[in-house]
Amino acid sequence: MAGLKKTFEGTVTFLGVNSSLDQDLVSAALSEVQMTFAGFEGEDHGGLTRSACSRLRNVHPKGTPLKNQRQLTVLSIEEMAETAATMGIDTGIQPEWVGANLLLSGVPSLSLLPPGSRLQFPDGGTIVVDLENAPCKFPAEIIEGHHPGKGLSYPTAAKGKRGFTAFVEREGRVRLGDHVAVFFPTQEKHPTL
Repeated sequence: MAGLKKTFEGTVTFLGVNSSLDQDLVSAALSEVQMTFAGFEGEDHGGLTRSACSRLRNVHPKGTPLKNQRQLTVLSIEEMAETAATMGIDTGIQPEWVGANLLLSGVPSLSLLPPGSRLQFPDGGTIVVDLENAPCKFPAEIIEGHHPGKGLSYPTAAKGKRGFTAFVEREGRVRLGDHVAVFFPTQEKHPTL
């Protein structure tokens, strides 16, 4: 029996990279991008390894070298619209403001895809869901610059809707408008969950 089951299909509506995380979180829009085992070409979060950050502080000391499973940030256009509505931003939140690498439409509850899920693009390129991406202050600060008085509510409004982090399992090319197939792990839930 296969360990993954095809469950949904979505569409790529935005591609972006951030080549200067030391300056800010804003990503630059692209029409297509090459995925390598190190992530999206030109992305500062890319690389085969990374240092442990605050998200893993209860597992590894900060700065510990780790395999990079946080190469990409993937979000849902539908969840971003829900977040913007909660914040009272009628014109929406731009994916660049939240550091998106990949924005998808048509995948229900994208932020809650289980770790280990695979997203496969037309040429076979595949990414793997690592963890839900918790909302943080950095996108809030950028949104605040565009919508004064509203941006700081982002961490609360985006809870459960901030997408997930992912890494490249199989290299390939991704283009705007590509369809993506979503595969769930078939493993049973742990009995204590």
